[in-house]
Amino acid sequence: MNANSLLQSYQHFGVHLGLERIHQLLEKLDNPHKQIPIIHVAGTNGKGSVCAYLSSVLTAAGYRVGRYTSPHLIDWTERICINQKPISTTALQQCLEQVVSAAQGNTETPTQFEIITATAWLYFAEQKVDIAVIETGLGGRLDATNVCETPIVSVITSISLDHWQILGPTIADIAGEKAGIIKSKCPAVIGELPESARIVVEKRIQELGCPAVWVKPAVDLGEGFAEYNPNSEITVNSDSSTVKIKYQLLLLGQVQLMNSAIALATLHTLQNLGWQISATAITNGIAQTKWPGRLQQTTWKNRNILIDGAHNPAAAIALREYVDHLTSSPSPINWVIGILATKDCGDILQALLKKGDRLYLVPVPDQNSASPAELATTAEIICPELSLTQAFPDLTTALDAAVTDENLTILCGSLYLIGYFLQQQQSPA
Repeated sequence: MNANSLLQSYQHFGVHLGLERIHQLLEKLDNPHKQIPIIHVAGTNGKGSVCAYLSSVLTAAGYRVGRYTSPHLIDWTERICINQKPISTTALQQCLEQVVSAAQGNTETPTQFEIITATAWLYFAEQKVDIAVIETGLGGRLDATNVCETPIVSVITSISLDHWQILGPTIADIAGEKAGIIKSKCPAVIGELPESARIVVEKRIQELGCPAVWVKPAVDLGEGFAEYNPNSEITVNSDSSTVKIKYQLLLLGQVQLMNSAIALATLHTLQNLGWQISATAITNGIAQTKWPGRLQQTTWKNRNILIDGAHNPAAAIALREYVDHLTSSPSPINWVIGILATKDCGDILQALLKKGDRLYLVPVPDQNSASPAELATTAEIICPELSLTQAFPDLTTALDAAVTDENLTILCGSLYLIGYFLQQQQSPA
């Protein structure tokens, strides 16, 4: 059974938060998670970008860097990388087989996410990485990645309403779950949070006696450059710095001013702990960072299009803000959108749509997709002044219809949909 089939065989166990199964599984594998220094990253949005910045800079600094993120866009190997290079299909298969074998005697069958998470820990330990950048899957407190009691740094990028069915109905509830990655006396780096979330996170930091940095966004210098000023941070029991850093920022969108600043604050924390990270490694690493599927420019049938996950309301707001800043007088947008049924579809559409836009709705293949016809009904209520609202049976026909005029076409609404699109782009015609 190949790696994909092995992992698919665990899919029906669904999302089942808790640490007992993963602890039991890792113990049988000789606790690989205890052999690796980690940076643990949680948050509603921005986690992936921050992980990408951190792993890129630490690689540029000469370290052997593991990176574990989710979901993947095309292939499972994307989730487990060392120095930006995905795990080989062979290595993934071998590590998976070890993990699945260890899981056989478990009192309760692990979930798919627990299996792939244990695989990442095992691979990083076998490969003797110097450090691993680990992204939470869902929440934090009971997430399968939350097995390390002494992370080098715990990072919370942002908190907004997403996965509320599992994490709780309010921002404060969600903040409590994400703050679960903060550990006693371990440094914490926190992005800008809503007031109700900030109170929850601040309380946990105080209770656990953590050195903490509350990050402010970098300053946009224009022409693709930004400047990070550590003196603008609010620090608690943490060393401060007077050195500003100017750097080239190739990932698109205003949100990257915050994401890159969070990464730089984390790197500064590592420097204070003795990690050797030069200014050159920082500027080169940030400039070389890639994170596909997020405000990515690509083409369809030789026409330029923009693709972005925009899979929750906060991400949709960030996408709309980016689009509105592209020109001084925004033109109508051709939106090709598919959204999972579990998402706040109305709020996502509300954030994206404006008068005169054209809307092409599609299903998200092989997922619990919201009905395109039902999304069309919702969209017409939210924005009755759309130029066009139409449901399509598949992505190809929707994109073909969307790129026939001069308007900017944007594909968004789900990272799974973006992954499907990128996979289609790779497939031979």
